[in-house]
Amino acid sequence: MTRDAKSVTDPSPRVTFRHRLEFALAWIFIHALGALPRRAAQATGVVIAAIAYRLLGRLRNVGQRNLELAFPEIPVAERAAILRLEYRNLGWLLAEFCQMPSYTLNFASRFIRYEGLEHYLAARDRGQGVLVLTGHLGAWELSSFYHSLAGYPMGMVIRRLDNPLVDRMVNRIRCQHGNRVLHKDDFARGLLASMRAGETVGILMDTNMTPPQGIFVPFFGVSACTASGLARVAVKTGAAVLPGFLLWEESECQYVLHFYPELTLASSDNAEADAAENTARFTAVLEDAIRKYPSQWLWMHRRWKTRPPGEPTLY
Repeated sequence: MTRDAKSVTDPSPRVTFRHRLEFALAWIFIHALGALPRRAAQATGVVIAAIAYRLLGRLRNVGQRNLELAFPEIPVAERAAILRLEYRNLGWLLAEFCQMPSYTLNFASRFIRYEGLEHYLAARDRGQGVLVLTGHLGAWELSSFYHSLAGYPMGMVIRRLDNPLVDRMVNRIRCQHGNRVLHKDDFARGLLASMRAGETVGILMDTNMTPPQGIFVPFFGVSACTASGLARVAVKTGAAVLPGFLLWEESECQYVLHFYPELTLASSDNAEADAAENTARFTAVLEDAIRKYPSQWLWMHRRWKTRPPGEPTLY
C-alpha cells in the first residue's frame, strides 16, 4: 500500500461539468475563509452555521429528534440550546478546516494542547498498531491534522465525497503533513496492512451502518447499527484501541486533544461474540464522551436510521 494522500484504491470516476463548477466554488470558499484572520474566519463560520440552522429545516429536525431519543429527560428548551451550540461549533470547525493549510505547530499550539499523549505513545511503542476510536465529536478534522503537525501522522478511514475533485482537494489538506486516507469502500485490506506495520489509524465509529457490516448495539439506550470492523481488526492483529477526541474546553477557551487509556478487549474462541461485545464497549465509550460534551456531537446525522427487523423507523 502506498503511503501518500491517495486511498488504497483510486478509481478516478468521470469528472462532469457540475463537478468542476462545485470544485471552483469550494476552492474559492476555502481560500477566501483561509485568507481571513483566524478569529474573523471563525465569526464568518458561525454566521454561515446560523444561516444553515434557520434554512435547513430537515437537518435541524433530525438534530431535534436525535436529542429527543438520546436525552428524553432533558427539557425541550435545553435540547434546543444544545443543538444551537452544536451549530456554532460546526461553524468554528468549518473555519478551522479552511485555515489548516497555513497552520504551523507553533501557531496551532496556541489554542490546542494535549492531554494523555503518554497513552498514545505507550500504545504506539508496542509496535502492533494503534486504532484510535473517535467520532464526529469536537473538532474531528482538526484533531488528526494537529497530531500530524506534532510529528505523529496517521491514517484516517473516511467516506469518499461525491465530487472527486473536491474529494482530492479536501484530502490534500488533510494529508499535508503526512496523514493518509483509507476510504471506507475498500479499507479492510489497508487497515490490516497498517496495523501489521505498527501504524496508527483513526476510525470515526459513530455513523449509521447496515448489516452485515454493522451490528446492533445500545447507543443512548436505543439499538444502533454500528460498524464492527474496528473490533474485528483489533482482535485479529493485536492492535491497541484507545479513544481520542479533540474537544473544546470552555473553561480554558482552547481545544484539548484527549487520548484516553488503552481499552481492554474481549477475546475468546467465539469471534462473533467478541465482535459484538467489543463493539458495544466502544460505543459505550463514545456515548460517555458525548454525554460529557453534548453540544459538540454531530446531532444532524440520522444515527438510528437502520432498525432491527420488524421495528418502525425513528425518523
